[in-house]
Amino acid sequence: MTNMKNILNVLCVFISIFIFSQTKSVKKVPVKNVAKTTVKKGSTVAKPNSDLVVINENLPLLIPKKKEDKFGYVNQKGKFIIQPEYHIAVFFYEDCNLLNSPNEKIRKFGTKNYATVEKDMISYRVDVKGKRVYQFKDADLGKCKFGDYKQQLFQAYVLNGFYGIIEKSKFVNAADYRDYQIYPQYQYLYIMEGDDVADPMIVASQNDKFGVIDVNNKVIIPFEYSNIKRNFSWKLGKMFEVTKDGKEYYYIDANNKTY
Repeated sequence: MTNMKNILNVLCVFISIFIFSQTKSVKKVPVKNVAKTTVKKGSTVAKPNSDLVVINENLPLLIPKKKEDKFGYVNQKGKFIIQPEYHIAVFFYEDCNLLNSPNEKIRKFGTKNYATVEKDMISYRVDVKGKRVYQFKDADLGKCKFGDYKQQLFQAYVLNGFYGIIEKSKFVNAADYRDYQIYPQYQYLYIMEGDDVADPMIVASQNDKFGVIDVNNKVIIPFEYSNIKRNFSWKLGKMFEVTKDGKEYYYIDANNKTY
């Protein structure tokens, strides 16, 4: 009888261990499900915008372009990504007034991830998808800080009605041609604002046509345009805003490629 009880006790212990082991196995199932859910979430990460192609690393991903008197933005292949509906559209770049806004929530719209556009006399900041994320308000505008301004090394110099280039710190004698970086020989010269003050781009006019040269008098853009705007297009986008008929302006890069 005692042996029978011992056998029964052993069986009870065995059954308890079996049930306990099954219970532990069941508890592991939710852990596996969590792992699967985590993988699934990882697969939903947004893919990069395939329209923002990079052909030239020196150029912006989106370039302002005019169509039928309205401005939009094209990618580096010339495809409109933001449709032309604006009276004004500038490059994607920092807006120092917004970066220094008294409203901290607004400052993010001053970064280079956004561009300024204008429609119906109202100015906005848009993102790369063309969404208007902010409308300008005077109360949001802070003061720009100009501590990072780079002083230009070169300047235009006029002699006998012609323009040349001098390096300000070295120029001494206007009668000595050796003191000129570029001896006066052009109808007009204008040094474009840029980050590289040692090698600026220079808008030049010769035989009533405009082109672009560097400080070594090398022709960068041939003299084939009726005008080249003296604005911040080179500083902001490494591009020039040009026209051949004096009416329709468009952007070209330093290789004279049209966008």
